[in-house]
Amino acid sequence: MRAIDPAGPGGPEVLELVDRPVPAPRDSQLLIRVAAAGVNRPDVLQRLGKYPMPPGAPTIPGLEVSGEVVLAQPSVERWRVGDRVTALLPGGGYAEYAVADEQCCLPWPADLSAAEAAGLPETFFTVWANVFERGALRAGERILVHGGSSGIGVTAIQLAKAFGAEVLVTAGNPDKCAAARALGADHAIDYRASDFEAEVQRITGGEGVEVVLDMIGGDYVPRNLRCLSRFGRHLSIATQRGRTTELDLGLVMARELRLTGGLLRPQPVAVKGRIARALEREVWPLIANGSVRAVVDSIYPLAEAADAHRRMEAGEHVGKIILVAAK
Repeated sequence: MRAIDPAGPGGPEVLELVDRPVPAPRDSQLLIRVAAAGVNRPDVLQRLGKYPMPPGAPTIPGLEVSGEVVLAQPSVERWRVGDRVTALLPGGGYAEYAVADEQCCLPWPADLSAAEAAGLPETFFTVWANVFERGALRAGERILVHGGSSGIGVTAIQLAKAFGAEVLVTAGNPDKCAAARALGADHAIDYRASDFEAEVQRITGGEGVEVVLDMIGGDYVPRNLRCLSRFGRHLSIATQRGRTTELDLGLVMARELRLTGGLLRPQPVAVKGRIARALEREVWPLIANGSVRAVVDSIYPLAEAADAHRRMEAGEHVGKIILVAAK
């Protein structure tokens, strides 16, 4: 098969097509003929040598795909050859074939294109696990989402709105703010034009928000905490501005705040499978009825993975960047 499997870390130019053996499924795994694969920030970090892979993960990047099952181990209970699925992977998605555990697969929603289906797993698993499980966001609460035009952002906006929350987002220019509002955000703050902390206080009448979904880290964290109401929850999922920060523990104690976070990729298959079943039960019906949609920014052939990464690093995308597997 053809795949993107760089020999070492580097810039986007290391993402060249190479020939690799078709992977062999084992245990409870499926072999999927890849139709499309999502591009995510961890792929960029892996390419740069800054994101250690879990033990046993393929060196081929790519954490999510859509495609057709072409081989299933005898122990696989649900999926059969010919089924169309979208799957969360430990790696290996930038290829014509990929292996996924059956627990990490979901039905390819009938009305979605291959590109749209491929862009679902990574962000939907992440948002569900953090916002709704760890963060316990409830109807009537407020959430602040940083990076409102990112893949995570467009997913968080839609799911939070679908479950009855008031959504505040930050984004980097008026066009991105407009895109966030079009997806359902109640308030979009251009962080380059105004102080998001002051805007949150103004919008909420000084009450703050119950949940902050943060992929920025660093010096954003103390500012985020000041945006939280009593019993607020701060959810860390990435550290674009750094892994360390200073906290006012007096504020944490006085407001009885909860700081938590998580990484999806290292989670055991059983945990990912539990999230998959929750998504199928709670979210897939919303996709089917059009309440929640896949947001695709751009589509590139697999051979142009370097250009896809350049777009990701430029930070101008709204929604998901997708690779279409060339046959």
